[in-house]
Amino acid sequence: MKTIELQVPDALLLEGGGSLKDLTVRSQILLAAKFFELGKLSSGQAAEMCGMNRVDFLFELGRLGVPVADLDPGELQEEGGGRKTEGKS
Repeated sequence: MKTIELQVPDALLLEGGGSLKDLTVRSQILLAAKFFELGKLSSGQAAEMCGMNRVDFLFELGRLGVPVADLDPGELQEEGGGRKTEGKS
């Protein structure tokens, strides 16, 4: 794995009252979540990028409002056991 360096405004440190380490961890999680959302990384790769296990990363995605599955309507119905939604035949 490679390391990159990012410039961030001082306001990010002042705003949260956290340390540079806290900001680094949060930035890694947010960047990995975005790459996952864009389909550039698997959940396992993104979790590794953050130094987390896959399950914890998936829970973090939920807290961030990032969907962990990207199902089209047909797949969604199939996953739901073929149940019909209310008001539809």
